[in-house]
Amino acid sequence: MRPSGRQPNQMRPVTIETGFARHAEGSALIRVGGTEVLCVASVESRVPPFLRGKGTGWVTAEYGMLPRATHTRGNREAAKGKQSGRTQEIQRLIGRSLRSVVDLAALGEMSITLDCDVLNADGGTRCASITGAWVALRLALGQLVAKNVLSHMPLRGQVAAVSCGLTKVGPVLDLDYEEDSAAAADTNFVLTADRRIVEIQGTAEDAPFTEDAFNEMFALARSGVSVLFDAQTLAVDAAENR
Repeated sequence: MRPSGRQPNQMRPVTIETGFARHAEGSALIRVGGTEVLCVASVESRVPPFLRGKGTGWVTAEYGMLPRATHTRGNREAAKGKQSGRTQEIQRLIGRSLRSVVDLAALGEMSITLDCDVLNADGGTRCASITGAWVALRLALGQLVAKNVLSHMPLRGQVAAVSCGLTKVGPVLDLDYEEDSAAAADTNFVLTADRRIVEIQGTAEDAPFTEDAFNEMFALARSGVSVLFDAQTLAVDAAENR
């Protein structure tokens, strides 16, 4: 039995609350078990220097954790004067994941930044960030279409992410902190709703794992993201029908 009492193929409870940041073009507070991430989309009518004059837009992300999001207080990275390698790696992953489902040419010369701030961390913060950021992005783009800033929705689909791992009970879905810290392997799957792969990050923490074990985790991830896609759709529909 898993420490949480869940079955190997069982996700933690997932909820997505929209409109949490009232001044933003789009926002979503995603809760996956004990992990809570506030995802906020901000639209700007400019692009990075390398895209100026090219008629295309940009989607990027920033990621951070509040000092007491974890069991012990962590120093603010702003106080250190630099971001950790982990933070940089995660925010680049979030940006890549979202850009994979956006028609940047249709966006025009605008930038959308997704700020993902971890309020409480209990494993899977990068996966929750990607999943919640898609909702914030979708709501922001919906506003631009409603205001006739964009002629049509430049989204090409949904993207979400979930973790899987190898533990004492075998392959399991959606690791919490207790499982993540002791897992023999930890893999993050970023997948689209039309069953395509955006990115897979897999690491053996102990001995190398087999292709069969990977395939079992992949199958679990497929089932897990279907739950996340449903939660995303429910959140967007509720926001647009308010």
